Amino acid sequence: MKSTNDRLIALVVITTGISSVVTQLLVIREFLSQFNGNEFVVALILFNWLLLGGIGTMLAKAAGRGATTSRLSWLSLTLVALSPLELYAIRELRDIFFIHGASVGFYPTLIYTLLTIAPYCLVLGFALPYSLSVAEKLIPNYPGTRIYITDNIGDVTGGALFSFVLVIFLTPFQALFFANLPLIIAALLLMPRLKRRKTAFTAGLAVSLGCLAFGLYIENPSLTTSEGDMAYYEESRYGRIEVHQADGQQTLFLDGVPLFSSQNLTLAEETVHYPLSQLDTVNQILLISAEGGIMQEIAKYQPEQVDYVEIDPRITQVQFKFDLLKKLPSLNLIHQDGRAFLKATDKAYNAILLNVPEPDTFQLNRFYTARFFELARNRLASDGIFLFSVSGINNYLSKAQRQKISSLYQTAETQFEHILMLPGNRIYFLCRNAPLSPDIPNLLAEKGIKTTYIQGYFYGNMTNSRIDRLQDEVIPDAPVNRDYAPNMIRIMFSEWFSQYASSPTLFMALIALLAGVYFILISREEFVLFSTGCLTMGSETLVIFAFQIFFGYIYYQIGLIVTVFLAGLLPGAVFGERLRRYGRQVLMITDALLIALLIFFIASVYILGDHLPLGSFLVFGFLVSAACGCQFPVALYLRGSNQSAAIQSFSADLIGAAAGTLITSVLLIPYVGILWTAAALAGIKTASLILIRTGHDIHIQT
Repeated sequence: MKSTNDRLIALVVITTGISSVVTQLLVIREFLSQFNGNEFVVALILFNWLLLGGIGTMLAKAAGRGATTSRLSWLSLTLVALSPLELYAIRELRDIFFIHGASVGFYPTLIYTLLTIAPYCLVLGFALPYSLSVAEKLIPNYPGTRIYITDNIGDVTGGALFSFVLVIFLTPFQALFFANLPLIIAALLLMPRLKRRKTAFTAGLAVSLGCLAFGLYIENPSLTTSEGDMAYYEESRYGRIEVHQADGQQTLFLDGVPLFSSQNLTLAEETVHYPLSQLDTVNQILLISAEGGIMQEIAKYQPEQVDYVEIDPRITQVQFKFDLLKKLPSLNLIHQDGRAFLKATDKAYNAILLNVPEPDTFQLNRFYTARFFELARNRLASDGIFLFSVSGINNYLSKAQRQKISSLYQTAETQFEHILMLPGNRIYFLCRNAPLSPDIPNLLAEKGIKTTYIQGYFYGNMTNSRIDRLQDEVIPDAPVNRDYAPNMIRIMFSEWFSQYASSPTLFMALIALLAGVYFILISREEFVLFSTGCLTMGSETLVIFAFQIFFGYIYYQIGLIVTVFLAGLLPGAVFGERLRRYGRQVLMITDALLIALLIFFIASVYILGDHLPLGSFLVFGFLVSAACGCQFPVALYLRGSNQSAAIQSFSADLIGAAAGTLITSVLLIPYVGILWTAAALAGIKTASLILIRTGHDIHIQT
């Protein structure tokens, strides 16, 4: 009977891991869609998720005495019911908390993510140590490490299931439905077969299944908007694609950001004619993404070939389906990452037109760095031209806006001899190693090309004084935006706060104060686990951000990255369990290994940059998580391996992970870049190593 209960509890823990990881990844993707794909939002989600999990874990300590298999079954059904409700709440409550369509500041985002995921995360954090309490009631001296390893098996399974199956074939609520079915079965098997509980449990089972069915029913209605009609919806590997129709206009959205509109003549004319009017010959054009109506304007130059690069084939299919883009005879579709294509191709272009949104995420910032501008310059003909743009101004530049255009100007100047900035609703940067003329209408007249907006309104809006005034705003010593030192991210992050007259200082000061109090209260072994959790999630965040910089498509790959970090914990924990009697030495060796891995990562990124293969990031993540996983059973053994020690260890690991996520994403990476962030994480583990090395002998606590 004991072995049967042991297997059933393990089954519940594994299926809880599957359900929770799938739910977490879907929540991250949902927030990416609702909050325009901002990595800082991902960091806030992970911070709140881990912090709430740590609080839930501490709450389980008080409830462990009355732990039963029946209550664990009810706990599992509660998690099943909460997962679709959580996802629905994220979608439905956004327009209640915030004005529809408005951007959201740091503190409102922090509070919103905290409130919407709190019920699920608190119950989830409670569930793992509660499972240990149930196991210890049934099986004396049940090892806490076994629960940790079992949970890792479920987490890895859930991550792999999400990355290779669910994200490809199913919508979010469909994925939740299938990911939670194993947990329902496990809860059903664990529930004691007592007649007096049969009716209540049947009702609980019905409620859980009803919540999952509700999610399937509400999938599409929960995405409808208050303006216009949704003509199309699809969950692509790379993002959420929607087409909205209103007043005869069709707009394509990707992750909540409008990408293409059927009625944006001004933007199309500016994007095409500002650069192409400068050229004597227009044979080869490269478009990295596009604007609505852009093909009609390009066709006026009769180019030999137009290479249109768009990473997601579903995007181009939807564009042509809704006539957002015109098919030209010379059009060549390329479904690849724009930066990767530039790096690999050997073609020479007369013009490269970059049409991606603002550099407010690492995925987008990688198109505005010195390295990308170098790639663009190397793929231009001798008199070729490169164009990019950012949001513009009418008369006044804020401090953050001035820093932004200055950094971009100085970055472009590292590769191009001539740079012309044209102000307006968007500020256009024309970059070339040949002279540039601001008299666009005259250049077009010489070529016999007719336009609507430029021909009628350019001279009224684009005066020499406005062009000169914009040039005068450039700060001469503004820092260059680089891959490993993303200055634009820091500026955009500061601009995010300045828009709402706020600052992250108060929040970070409060976190520092709470961390100081926490450090005073915890033991030496718990600090080791805190630093381990901090480094694990800090490194995961570092890899996610670095992956954004060099590869870009994080929406698709985030499940794979999370899975790899989870996968390393499992063999590490198994290995650590075997070596736990060598406690102090194992902790010192693994700390030293983690420091060495981070130093190697720093050197690799600095020397090789975007020449690093994709697999190197995954190997780094696996090795880091394996070393971190090895430390948990060792530290738990040194703490005594009893229920109280296990719960405190779980909590220290989760709280450290939350701190690592927050510090790396909000403080370190935006302000000091990924290289110094890796150095700071190595410093945290150095402190742990010194603490172990210089302290008194660590004895097992009983």
